Amino acid sequence: MEGIELLSFQMISFNGSARSCFIEAIAAAKEGDFDRAEQLMAEGEEQFVEGHRVHAQLIQQEAQEGNTAINLLLIHAEDQMMSAEVLKIIAAELIDIHKRIQ
Repeated sequence: MEGIELLSFQMISFNGSARSCFIEAIAAAKEGDFDRAEQLMAEGEEQFVEGHRVHAQLIQQEAQEGNTAINLLLIHAEDQMMSAEVLKIIAAELIDIHKRIQ
């Protein structure tokens, strides 16, 4: 596997891992384990940044070579990245709420 398919799978992997970390961070905060929640948020952020790095490669590739072939795999990768970003924002807010409640 190479090219756009490989980059798409990398984006899916990194952003899927980021989403999982953000979800686990919410659960940790719900249990009152805020140190673990912050650790998971940081780990998720690292994965999210890696997903964006791969995305930037796709953008650079398109700028150099012209149009990118759009396929379902790339659309799924983009969706994973966007949902990870939204979940990161929501997780940060929910962790803050749990801190205030406790």
